[in-house]
Amino acid sequence: MSQHTIERARAYQNELVAIRHDIHAHPELGLEEVRTADIVARKLEEWGLEVHRGVGITGVVGVLRNGNGQASVGLRADMDALPILEATELPYASQNPGRMHACGHDGHTTMLLGAAKYLAETKNFNGTVNFIFQPAEEGVGGAQAMLKDGLFERFPCNAVYGMHNRPGLPVGKYITGPGARAAGGAFFDILITGKGAHGAHPQQSIDPVLVACHLGTALQSIISRNISARENAVLSITRIQSGDAYNVIPQTAVMAGTVRTMNRQTMTTIQTNMERLVASIAAGFGAEATLDFRLIFAPMVNNEAEAQAYGDAAAALVGEENIDRFSPPGMGSEDFSFMMERVPGAHINLGNGDSAALHNHKYDFNDETIPYGVALYAEIVEKKLPKGQVD
Repeated sequence: MSQHTIERARAYQNELVAIRHDIHAHPELGLEEVRTADIVARKLEEWGLEVHRGVGITGVVGVLRNGNGQASVGLRADMDALPILEATELPYASQNPGRMHACGHDGHTTMLLGAAKYLAETKNFNGTVNFIFQPAEEGVGGAQAMLKDGLFERFPCNAVYGMHNRPGLPVGKYITGPGARAAGGAFFDILITGKGAHGAHPQQSIDPVLVACHLGTALQSIISRNISARENAVLSITRIQSGDAYNVIPQTAVMAGTVRTMNRQTMTTIQTNMERLVASIAAGFGAEATLDFRLIFAPMVNNEAEAQAYGDAAAALVGEENIDRFSPPGMGSEDFSFMMERVPGAHINLGNGDSAALHNHKYDFNDETIPYGVALYAEIVEKKLPKGQVD
């Protein structure tokens, strides 16, 4: 086992925990991570990396080269917080009311910083490492913003790797797998336009609320009747809004929700059927309706070879008995998916111990997890860019 890698990572623990707590206390939402990005850039510069700011508005990329190898590896972490009021009562709790690092991105950023420090000191690799600090993972389009700014044209990578903490999984354990690991996610809005009237005279109306009720039921038929039972798919209506008074039939109604699938074709099928039902059911009642369907996350698909290599790197750190290489995928989504569509890569979960759930107002990233993230990032670089080999 590469136990020395974890031990060296632990030597940075006090410095990294201080960074993590500082970031946690000053959370910033997607594409607003100005302070966080500045901390990242200044630390990378301090450790001797070439630093590029403003990649994808608030994204940062650090570049570290060693030897004469032509191969390159990308390591990615996310930086943004969530619009949640923190209730942890920690001494380093959020100082920005209504904003909170409730998903552990403060920890992810810190682990990647630790890997940069480790690799800058040890230089036990031959090639180039691109440290990708991504903004706006939480549905605000940070990965696509970085790609639009020419991420992989400016910083070519033969493979990319990311990680996310997992509450409930013991610290020191990892889970991953080949193929789809997280669902693609879309958000949708439906605007139904009818004809308002007095509540006592419904015959004078075209009731958008009634249309919404029928449409809500009909949309659920898409998963059960248009999608194969072998496919994983979810369609959830999460908001219906209409009207302001007890005795007024409103003019309009709005519905909104999310769709999750494990492949792009299934997502397209669902969108096509939603468009058909929205238009036809509204027309059947004499109303009009429009669908705004937006793909927010692509399905995150691990490249089989890179998932194997990432799992091997984790096993080298903690032993095969602490790796689950074939864990089932989840229906949550991950913005890293767009980067993995462009470059072969792999994503892994590492244990956060007995913490509150992600996106919970009581959640906190477990500082004991930091060395395991730092060490895994370093280990995969050393495996993919071995010294003594010219690519």
